[in-house]
Amino acid sequence: MAEEQETGAEGGEKKSSKLKLIIIAVLALVVVGGGGAAAALFFLGGDSEPAGEEAAPAEPVRAEAIYTKVRTMGGKPMFVVTLQSSDNRPHYMQLYVEAKSRDQAVADALTLHMPLIVSRLNNLYSTQDFRTLQTVEGKEALLESSTDLVREIMQEKIGKPGVETILFTNMVMQ
Repeated sequence: MAEEQETGAEGGEKKSSKLKLIIIAVLALVVVGGGGAAAALFFLGGDSEPAGEEAAPAEPVRAEAIYTKVRTMGGKPMFVVTLQSSDNRPHYMQLYVEAKSRDQAVADALTLHMPLIVSRLNNLYSTQDFRTLQTVEGKEALLESSTDLVREIMQEKIGKPGVETILFTNMVMQ
């Protein structure tokens, strides 16, 4: 009978350890499942706004920018012009120009009408004053004038301005 009591005690310990193992496994599943549910609510959850407030309208997705290099007739990537000056010394400006748009049709029209664009920009750049362009305001005014000029050409040729802005990617004056 003493052997049976020893076997019963060992069996009880085995059942107790199995029961503890099952309880630990169930608790682990509950914790992991709860964490997963919390993460799902956090990442996929609905409105995070308090009740009664309206959502702000979403920003429209903008098309990717298309940059078109403005090249001279000979394919040179820059403009080189003599600037006006009150000191009777020659001053020069070298300017690399790109047009930014978001429509491939506009980019194609820019390429098609490049000789006209280059000619008018060349006229604009060669009438600039050296001292004025040495200031930030002078450069910004030239940038704005360039953008307006190219928009006018695009409006005339394709019926819409199309160009978001003109960019000066390099500017050297001496």
